Amino acid sequence: MSRLGALGALGIFLFGAAAATAALAGCGSSAAADGGALRVVATESFLADIAQNVAGERFTVDTLVPLGADPHAFEPAPRDLALVADADLVIANGGGLEGPLLDLVKNAGGSAPIVEASAGLRGRTPQPGEPPPAAGQTDPHFWLDPELVKTYVAAMRDAFAQADPAGAEVYAANAAAYEQKLDDLDAWIEAQVAEIPPAERKLVMNHASHGYFADRYGFQVVGTVIPGVGTSESPTAQQLGELTRAIRDSGARAIFVETDENPELARQIAAETGVEVVTDLLDHSLTPADGVAPTYIDMMKFDTQRIVEAFR
Repeated sequence: MSRLGALGALGIFLFGAAAATAALAGCGSSAAADGGALRVVATESFLADIAQNVAGERFTVDTLVPLGADPHAFEPAPRDLALVADADLVIANGGGLEGPLLDLVKNAGGSAPIVEASAGLRGRTPQPGEPPPAAGQTDPHFWLDPELVKTYVAAMRDAFAQADPAGAEVYAANAAAYEQKLDDLDAWIEAQVAEIPPAERKLVMNHASHGYFADRYGFQVVGTVIPGVGTSESPTAQQLGELTRAIRDSGARAIFVETDENPELARQIAAETGVEVVTDLLDHSLTPADGVAPTYIDMMKFDTQRIVEAFR
C-alpha cells in the first residue's frame, strides 16, 4: 500500500511472546505504571474477547477491525490508527492474518509493543486436496483449534503481567480459568462432531481457513474455492474444475463460506454439484452482544453447529 510511508516514521516493534515480555519489563510509560488502567487494542474481535477474559475487570480491551469485517482485507481509518497510537499494548493474531494491516499498525506512531498471540505455534502441513501455501506463507487460523488458543492466553497473560505487575496474580488466575473453558469447549466440539461418521467428514471451504479445525476433529479438507489462506486470491478455471470433480468424487455435502466473504463462486459450484452452501460461518469475527456469537466460545459453538447441521 502506498500510504505506508505517509503514516509516520515512528516504528512499533513486533515481538513474539518472549520478546514482548522482555520489552515490556522496561516499559515505564504505560497507563498502569502511572496508576491507571492499561490501554490495550486487539486487532480482531475474537482476540479482544480472549484478552478480555485474561484481563478480567482490570481494563477493557478495544478492537481494531470492526465486527463483520474481513481482517485479511481491512484498511484502517485515521481514527483507528489513532487508537493504536494511544495504546500501551497491541495484540495481533500474527501468522500473516493481518497482512498489510500489521504494517500500518506498526507505523501508526506511539510506542506500544505488538504482542503476536500465535508466536511459537508451528504452521500446519496442508492435507491432500488443500491448496499449497505460497512461499513463506503460513496458515494463520490457529484460533479455530481451541487447544492452540492456550498459546494465545499465555502470551496475553505474560504481556499483561509485565505491563501491570500489580495485576499479575489476577491475570494468572483468569488465564487458568479461561483455559478450563477452552478444555470444555474442545470436549463439546468433539461431542458434536462425533455425530458425523468419520468417513463423511469432508469439508469444502470458501478459502483455506479450517485446516487446524480439521486436523483437531478428524475432518478432511477436500478443497477450497479460493486457493489460499487469504481471501484476495482468485481461482483459475482449472482450479474450479478440479474442485468440482473433488466434490463429486468425495461425496462432500456442503461448501462453507464466512459471512464476510462473497459466496457467488461457491454458489456456482454448488449449482453444478448439487451440494448445499452454508454462508453464515463467523470464523473471523464475533457478533454484537445481542447476536448469536458475542464471544469466541460462542463463535466456535455456532460454527460447529452449522457444520454439523450440514451433515445431517
